[in-house]
Formats: sequence, structure tokens, C-alpha cells
Amino acid sequence: MTYDHYIAVDWAQSNMAVARLTLHAKKATVKDVPADLHDLKAYLVSLKGRKILTFEETTTAHWLYVELRDLVDDILICDPYRNKLLSDGPKTDKIDACKLAELLRSNLLKPVYHSCDELIALRKLVSGYDDMIQRGVRLKNQRSALLRGLGLSKDEELASVHVVERFVMANVERAIAAYEADRKLYEAEFERHIRTSTMLRLLKQIPGIGTIGSVKLGAAIVNGERFPDSQHFHSYAGLVRHDKISGGRSYGTRKPRYRRDVKAVFKTAALNATVNDNCFTPYYHYLVDKKRYPDHQARHAVARKIATAVYGVMKNKTKFNSEAIGALKALSK
Repeated sequence: MTYDHYIAVDWAQSNMAVARLTLHAKKATVKDVPADLHDLKAYLVSLKGRKILTFEETTTAHWLYVELRDLVDDILICDPYRNKLLSDGPKTDKIDACKLAELLRSNLLKPVYHSCDELIALRKLVSGYDDMIQRGVRLKNQRSALLRGLGLSKDEELASVHVVERFVMANVERAIAAYEADRKLYEAEFERHIRTSTMLRLLKQIPGIGTIGSVKLGAAIVNGERFPDSQHFHSYAGLVRHDKISGGRSYGTRKPRYRRDVKAVFKTAALNATVNDNCFTPYYHYLVDKKRYPDHQARHAVARKIATAVYGVMKNKTKFNSEAIGALKALSK
């Protein structure tokens, strides 16, 4: 599809560089002015004809997407990791904006998914939860290190240790107690969102996903229809490797860029199938006992089966049907 205006914005807190190319223009017009959302909106409204806008994925990208999406015909939020041209030669906001406009007109930008679906708002909740968990792990490791340094276990009294060490340990214990309280609040908030979201409830019904996993998957994936098939979804989740072939010769494989949080959910669900009996467990035992797969390869294959189930539920918006994988149960017989 062609547009009359190809607009690129390099947005910063203090200034914004706005570049525009028309369909046949040889050089972009660009201006670097103080960052002002009202002025940017007025500029976009003043342009007549079909308009497409691009800017790079940053912390402000979703805010700009929500504010500007109704003023243009299309918005493409691009992946800065892939914009290698921007690192070549002199680098200023105006030059970057011009290069983005050129890449946009040439259809060479890699889009980053954004939408106004209610599930995407859960990304901040999940991010806050993950940060909180990392903080709790760090505090508990600190407590363990202090105890090991004193030759004590967790349940032993600290009365005999130095007053400074007791002071430090008391502060760590208070921080851990605060962490545990915060974790319960986050878990209650996750449960609240599951009660109000049909999609999250559908995801929670898949064995091994659970409350936390369903919210993480819903927030990251948002809409299963954005993946053309399950292979693309597996690549997004880091459960497949890409071939490297040149001149008819294979040079092995490499990992795709993927969502590590999504992969962690599927790996945890696969581990659950190895220790608890659910509809995926017979497939795991078939791979280990009959196909002689190493344990880690069998778990990886189970993770892909679970990912396929999640993809089907999110794309078709239907309830998970364990009977649809009944063939997996027959394998173990």
C-alpha cells in the first residue's frame, strides 16, 4: 500500500525531530523542535492525504501510539535493534528521523506489536511483579550469605552474634517481610484480572499454566491472530531454532530473538507435566521410554505441545480441549 506522506518522529523528553517524505520526494523535510504532543498532533492533522507514521520502540512508544493512532492511516512502531542504518555515519535526531522516513517508504522497518487491547495494559503489572520477585530473591540470598558467614542456619538464634550483624540481619528480615506482603498483593491482583477476563480464564485451564503464567502469556501475546501459524508462535517463544543455509550448504542453526518470559512459562508448564499427571504427561513418558529422548529434549518437546495449545486457544478464542490431544495419551500404551 502506498501513502502520500511517510512521517518519522525521533521523540525525546526535551525535543522531537519530525521528518516527512512524500511518495516521489528525493529528500525529506525535517524539523527539530521542542517536544510537544499538541504541536505534533496539529502537524499530523494539517497533512492532507494518506499518512503513515513511524517511531522507534521506547518507553514512550505505547503512549505515543495511543495518542496518535487516530490521526494517521497507519502507525508502525519499529524495532531499533534492526535499524542498523541509523548507526552509520553522523548521528543526530534530525538525521535519524530522515533515515527512518526513508526506511519507512522503502518498507524496510520491522514492526513491534502494539494495540489498545485491555490485555496489553497487564504488561506493566507483569513487569512490576518480575522486578519484585527479583528483589525478593536478592534479599533471601543476602540473608543466606549472612547466615553462612556466621556459621548459622535460618532457624538458629542470633543472640550470640555481634550487634552490627544483628542490626543488618534485622533490616534484611524486615525487607523480606515487606516483599512477602507485596507478593501476596500482586497475586491477589492477578486473580482479580483472571476473574474479569475470559481469555485469561481460558489460558488458566491449560494444564501447567496456572494463575501467574496465564497473566504473563496474556500480557505478552495479547492476540493469537497476529501469528500466521504455530511455527511463528514457537519462534516468538524461543522453542525452535532457525536454519542457517548459504549456497546450498547448511551452517547449523541459531536462536531467534524471543520473549524469555514466555519461554519460561512454557518450560515451567512442561516441568509440571513431568512431576504431575496431566494430559501432557503420557507424551513425555512416550518420548523418554519409547523414543529414548534425553530428559531435557523430552521436556522441550512437551513445552512445544503446550505452546501449540496456548496458540490455538488464543487464536480461536475457544476453551482448551484435552480430548484434542487424546492421541498423546495413546502413545504411552
